Formats: sequence, structure tokens, C-alpha cells
Amino acid sequence: MSDGLEGVVAAHTVLSEVDGQAGRLIIRGRSLDELAGRTAFEQLVALLFEGFYPDLPDDLRGALGRARAEVFAEVAALDTGLLDRTPVEAVRALMARLADGDDVETALRLLAAPAVFTAAVVRAQAGEAPVAPDPALSHAADTLRMLRGAPATKAEADALDTYLVTVSDHGLNASTFAARVVASTRAGLTSAVLAGISALKGPLHGGAPGPVIEMLDAIGEPANARAWIEGALARGERLMGFGHRIYRVRDPRADALKQAVRWLDARQGRIEFAEAVEAAALAILREKKPDRPLDTNVEFYTALLLEALQFPPSAFTCVFAMGRVAGWLAHAREQLAGGRLIRPQSVYVGPMPKKAA
Repeated sequence: MSDGLEGVVAAHTVLSEVDGQAGRLIIRGRSLDELAGRTAFEQLVALLFEGFYPDLPDDLRGALGRARAEVFAEVAALDTGLLDRTPVEAVRALMARLADGDDVETALRLLAAPAVFTAAVVRAQAGEAPVAPDPALSHAADTLRMLRGAPATKAEADALDTYLVTVSDHGLNASTFAARVVASTRAGLTSAVLAGISALKGPLHGGAPGPVIEMLDAIGEPANARAWIEGALARGERLMGFGHRIYRVRDPRADALKQAVRWLDARQGRIEFAEAVEAAALAILREKKPDRPLDTNVEFYTALLLEALQFPPSAFTCVFAMGRVAGWLAHAREQLAGGRLIRPQSVYVGPMPKKAA
């Protein structure tokens, strides 16, 4: 038995490989270095969906644009009850309104929905009216336009594309496993995606990048980094943005996102500050925890990138879902192709009934 299923093989997949020892991520035969910053989200979706959605439209950009326009109708369901919730809870509730199914049309709506609903929720919580999608734009460019009510620059759209590609799939993580379990019951793609987003919102999974901004704001300037970090470790607090369950070296996604932040010239001072904090944190972690491989993970530069693109920290998990939904949908169809219901066993350790006298 392995707590947390550590080391247990629960699926055979052609979708991605996470090599924690080498610090390498492979997505359908291509390394992250080949994809991040060079591939649009729509191209990445086509790569992940290949063989699982044989009727995927050739013009995926146009089809995804039309899907955004279609799901925008559900934004009308936003009310004060939903707006009082966190963005990820509001987005999840809106996504639950989408019909279940296993076809490509359902998949496209689910791909489109997190972007449309996140932008609408963020704007509504700020007292602003939602912005309808523009189907002619790329997914990344339209996401930023819907969020901010103004066109994104090419650098901004490219930066968001890099993020969505970078987080699109990552082995059998908690949310992907949850999606595969639900898919194995043949409940439908919407149900599988709702399971994925529910797992993603947890602070030990996709709910983690927001606190990185809180940490940076609390540190304030590079001169304060060592004292603040040492204090946090002394109090037994987890240092957000460092350490990973799988990677024993630097998370390759961190460097991909760091490069994307550099494309946004206005953030130069912020990234230099973050680099100083990162250097201080790594030095202190090696001093204090020499036996534990704790290096920079995807959360650290995710926070910097999404902040630069004007997403509020409260919505960071929603943006994670925008990218990871592609992986969930590919894994759901891969699971269906195998046709096996996921049903692990448990070991009972409770009391036994007393024998009759």
C-alpha cells in the first residue's frame, strides 16, 4: 500500500511524461522547450486531442471562437449568490450549466468556458459589465480582451498562450486523475471537467499561485527577503513557489514562464525583485533543508505572469483551469478508449464486530 498512491501506476498514457529527476516535461513526444513560446493554445489542443477527437475541426481557432460565443449565453446566470463566492467557485457553478456529452462539440464548449466565465466573473465582481467574445480572435487574445475590455498586445497574448500551453497537461496529477475517474464511469465530459476543477481549487494543487503574490508584497524589497523567509520557515510555514511532489530539480515550467514575463517590458522591475527573492529563498532552503530537494516550481513565475496580465490573484486558479482543461478532456477520452472503470481497493483498519457469546 502507498499513501497518496505514491509510485502506483494507475494509467498508461500517450499524453505527457513528467521526469522529476531530469526536470523534463514531454507532451505527446515534444519537450516543453519545443512548445512553450512557440505554440498557440489552439495548436496544443490539436496535439493533445489527436486520435481522441477524430472529428476535430481543421479550423480549430474558428471553432473555439464560436464555442466562446455560444457559452457566453450562460453568463446571464451570474447573480449576487454566485458573485459572493470565490471566482473559481462561481466559474465551476457556471460550467455545471453546460450539458454533458462525449462529443467534440461538448469538448469545445468546455475548452471555451473557463476563459469566458473567468473574465465575466472578474468583471462582475468589480462592478463592470461582461464583455462578449470576439470569435475572430485567438483564444488567448480574446481572453484578455474579455477580461480588460480592451485589445491585448501581441506580447500579452503570446505570454498568455505560453502559460496555457505550459500548464495544459502534467502527468497524472490530482485533478487529471479525478477527471479520469469520473470519465471512467461514463458520466460525460462535463462531469469529468467539473471533477478536475474541483480538485484543482485545492491549495495543495492549483490553488497555490495566489499566495506567491502575498509573499512578494509582504517582503516588499530585496533587502527584506532573507529575514522574511527565515521567519516564515521558523514558524513552520510553507514557502509558496518552491518544492514539488515530483520534481527533484528545478521545475522546467518555471523557466518557460519566467521568459514569458520578460516579454512584458512594464514588469521588468517586478521580475528583478522576484529574482532576488527567488535567489534568497533557494539559498536559505539549501542551508536549512539540505536533505530535501526544494527548487523553484511553476507557481512562482505563474504568479508574476498572471499579475502582469492583470488577472487578480483570486482568479489565478481559474486561469490554470483555462489551460489544464485541455489535458482533462484528452485524458477523459483516453480513459474512455480503454473502457475500464477505475475501482481501486482499500484496506479496512477499523474495528471488527464482536463475536456473539
